[in-house]
Amino acid sequence: MKLFSLLREDLLAARSQDPAATSTAEVALLYSGVHALWMYRLTHVLWQRPGTKGIARLLSQVTRTFTGIGIHPGASIGHRLFIDHGTGVVVGETAVIGDDVVIYQGVTLGGKATNEKMRHPSIGNRVMLGSGAKVLGPVTIGSDSAVGANAVVVTDIPGGAIAVGIPAHWRFRGAKEAVPRDVFIDPVLLT
Repeated sequence: MKLFSLLREDLLAARSQDPAATSTAEVALLYSGVHALWMYRLTHVLWQRPGTKGIARLLSQVTRTFTGIGIHPGASIGHRLFIDHGTGVVVGETAVIGDDVVIYQGVTLGGKATNEKMRHPSIGNRVMLGSGAKVLGPVTIGSDSAVGANAVVVTDIPGGAIAVGIPAHWRFRGAKEAVPRDVFIDPVLLT
């Protein structure tokens, strides 16, 4: 997909996800989440080219200063991400974000170790990350899941689940009880 088409898709996703948006022009001009995502798209291209990683990091830092949203150029972000009220959002270098994800303010997709190749979370498709949620380390959040506000996730969450608490515990949507923290979930089921 060409970069221009991807940027337009980001714009339309934000417009459709935010009921407060009154026009596409408003979203394009005033939404810091869209601006940060657009700059990420540019810096990600630079990050992948030899000799331009420094420029990519510089531009990402300038963007963070203006938007309050820090997205490392090395992260992998799918289509139609919407960052709503994005101040304080942090996305680490090895983070992977799927399609149609919604991220609210204060969310951190952070690392726990400095010597592992994959240090940050992998987020599936159609996931909602509530305000202040912290997803730490090389964990997987399965598709069609939600992470509640201020939850701290340090273990894998399967698809179709809701995670809340510190540390987060989860239950499948519609279930009345949380699954105990020591229950093993096969990672193959998380996608």
